[in-house]
Amino acid sequence: MNHELLPPFPLSRPRRLRQSPALRRLVRENPAGAGQLILPLFVRAGRRQRLPIDAMPGVCQLSPDEAVKEATQAYTAGVPAVLLFGIPERKDDRASGAYAAHGVVQQALRLLKQELPDLLLATDVCLCEYMRHGHCGIIRPGSRDARVLNDPTLKLLARTAASHAEAGADLVAPSDMMDGRVAAIRAALDRAGFADTPIMAYAAKFASAFYGPFREAAESAPQFGDRRGYQMDPANALEALREVALDIREGADLVMVKPALAYLDILHRVKSTFGYPTAAYAVSGEFAMIKAAAARGWIDERAITLESYLALRRAGADMVITYAAKEIARWLQEAS
Repeated sequence: MNHELLPPFPLSRPRRLRQSPALRRLVRENPAGAGQLILPLFVRAGRRQRLPIDAMPGVCQLSPDEAVKEATQAYTAGVPAVLLFGIPERKDDRASGAYAAHGVVQQALRLLKQELPDLLLATDVCLCEYMRHGHCGIIRPGSRDARVLNDPTLKLLARTAASHAEAGADLVAPSDMMDGRVAAIRAALDRAGFADTPIMAYAAKFASAFYGPFREAAESAPQFGDRRGYQMDPANALEALREVALDIREGADLVMVKPALAYLDILHRVKSTFGYPTAAYAVSGEFAMIKAAAARGWIDERAITLESYLALRRAGADMVITYAAKEIARWLQEAS
């Protein structure tokens, strides 16, 4: 920029462009619309089931028929996509419910595709909800050290992703943090005839304390140990960039940073460094804190939620996965 062409500083009055809603909208750098929202849904077996999650007010475990109702409300409000998590009737040491042809996610996919053909259906590809021990992969028999066997786990993840695509998933999102999972899933999708199904990798997923309420929602708390052996250390930023680079090299079409608000620096660096379509996951702990403070009258829930959403978009998120997606879409519509 040639600064000699700029007028003297005293003539510059930025507030001139802030004097009306129309002017503010006209010059807004990071418009936050409903078209960038993804609503997570927790799907369980049964019919007419809506089981409230105590730590996440307004969020429920849903049977497939109720998931259709929830997705319909979201889609009507302007939310274009949902992300499905499955809660099986039975768990085992091979996560067989994750890739069963008639598993709960597979059932929900078929029903949603039939009832809402224009809704984008994404699925979380992980094994923790389906494993008896609650970890994200295969544990050596008899072991209690929470050490996941990486390569045997890849085969089950790939099988799960292919089964989701077969049932109607438009997008698969591996969240396990195993090494090489994107390449394994890409190869499995291609072999199964789903070369056009994109992968959204949980590329920078940290071992975060913000996941607490999710453990209740997905019934996936580890029975022993923790996930620090495969999820990222919250202290590491350069490692996050390396993880993202690896997933892109293996064939990821979109990348994700999780959690969101406490990791805005990571989100910005990922977007600035790679320029790839980037998602931010506003996780259960973030949602629960806003709900709890709002319930006590300490904050304005609507204002805080919308400002948080805008912050994620400003930091570089092309899309935001949030449990508040329906509310955000409705509030944005009311403000327009």
